[in-house]
Amino acid sequence: MSTTTLGWLLLLAAIVTRGIAAGRTPWANMYEFTLVGAFVALTVFLLVSRFRDIRWLGAFVTFLAVVFLALAQEVFFVQADGVQPALQSYWLVIHVGVAITAAGILTVAFLTSVLQLLRDSRDNGSALLNHRAFRWLDALPTPGQLETLSFRLNAVGFVLWTFTLIAGSIWAEHAWGRYWGWDPKEVWTFIVWVVYAGYLHARTTRGWSGRRAAYFVVVGYACVLFNFTGVNLIFDGKHSYSGLTS
Repeated sequence: MSTTTLGWLLLLAAIVTRGIAAGRTPWANMYEFTLVGAFVALTVFLLVSRFRDIRWLGAFVTFLAVVFLALAQEVFFVQADGVQPALQSYWLVIHVGVAITAAGILTVAFLTSVLQLLRDSRDNGSALLNHRAFRWLDALPTPGQLETLSFRLNAVGFVLWTFTLIAGSIWAEHAWGRYWGWDPKEVWTFIVWVVYAGYLHARTTRGWSGRRAAYFVVVGYACVLFNFTGVNLIFDGKHSYSGLTS
């Protein structure tokens, strides 16, 4: 936990100095999105750890954060620079900042659901996961407890993602004179919202729980990742702000 806190502080320093170097809020391209997203995921882990013992989640959050940071440095890195005119707005701080915060929370929820699936499979006699190499799964909370934690995190992430969608529409009207234009990023942001809305609806009113709910979370997070990577790198649109040259 001390090492994780130290890493969190160093990552915070990296984000602050990046903002100073660029002379703006440091989340305007994929490199910066990834840095701040990893930071938010670590922040969520450390913050929740102050209220309940979730140290069992630490290895997975830090591992994924390291993977994200390696991708940021090796694949997404661009020099610190200014931003396009459309991004020169206070909405950059609000809209994008909330979107990254939501993505960081959904990352931790995703990891919790994956562990729920693994623990459930072991408890139900999976030949592979009952190998002694997976004995560490016995130290995790029960699948039900993991599902509850994931649900609470996803609920918070969904609220923030809803605000992201609304704020994005308002910013689009200010920047381009329309609230909605079927831009690929807008469409996929809405798809992510629909998937998580479906998950919350199915779990709270339709009684979906256990593995079905966990798979829903995995699909939702896959949409989040595609919205961040695929939409930025594959499609051309008004939201093509990856900073990478083709």
